[in-house]
Amino acid sequence: MTSLLAPRPAAQIWSVKKNEEAAAKKRPKMTAAQLRVQKDLTELELPNTMTTHFPDPSDVLNFNLTITPDEGIYKGGVFHFTFAINLNYPHEPPKVRCTQKIYHPNLDLEGNVCLNILREDWKPVLNLSSVMIGLQYLFLEPNPDDPLNKEAAEDLRRNREEFIQNVKTSMRGGSVRGETFDKVLK
Repeated sequence: MTSLLAPRPAAQIWSVKKNEEAAAKKRPKMTAAQLRVQKDLTELELPNTMTTHFPDPSDVLNFNLTITPDEGIYKGGVFHFTFAINLNYPHEPPKVRCTQKIYHPNLDLEGNVCLNILREDWKPVLNLSSVMIGLQYLFLEPNPDDPLNKEAAEDLRRNREEFIQNVKTSMRGGSVRGETFDKVLK
């Protein structure tokens, strides 16, 4: 009878070590960015107005966010964003784009987002939750003082009621100033 505590032959130990090394090589190494994103995602507590979707569950660096504002001018809309996080995260902010053409002072017609923490105010202590909450805030309080869509910003500054009508028209898939927008209403 062999004791569990009996010394193993050196060949057997070497074989176990080789098997462990082979298994470790098969497992993809996590980059610092992937580890940080994983941490950000596990700490994420989204309100019911936001959901994330991972087209490729094994790729945490590229995912989608859906925002459905339940108050404010954009209430009733469903807005989709893509997040692309590079390997320098958190030292560089994620790249965020809106996938729909919408009428908003802080989103241009190509889906680029004007949010200070995605540019000059980014700091590595910020996380994905900060960005997501910032995006939601843009739908509650559009900022005409830092616009990407200058016409929408000018409309908001000049005549808030007309701006609200333009938002409603655009969310139905209508045209504003000759530009047709995507229908985003639920």
